[in-house]
Amino acid sequence: MDGTVTNGAERQPTCARCGAGFSCKPAGGCWCAEEAYRLPMPLDAGAECLCPACLRRAAALSAAQNTPR
Repeated sequence: MDGTVTNGAERQPTCARCGAGFSCKPAGGCWCAEEAYRLPMPLDAGAECLCPACLRRAAALSAAQNTPR
C-alpha cells in the first residue's frame, strides 16, 4: 500500500496519476467522501487513490463520456 501512515486514521499517499501528495483518511472524514461523483478504484492495476484535482478531472471526463449525445 502506498503512503505513509501519520496516525491510526490518516495516510499521506501519492496520487496515482500526477504524483502529488495528499491527505487520506480511510477511517472516516476523508475529503473524497464529500465528492459528488464516485469512480471505481483502483483505476489501474496496482494504483491507489487520486488527489482531489485528478479525481475531479477523471470524474468530469467520465461524466462527459457517459452523457447521451
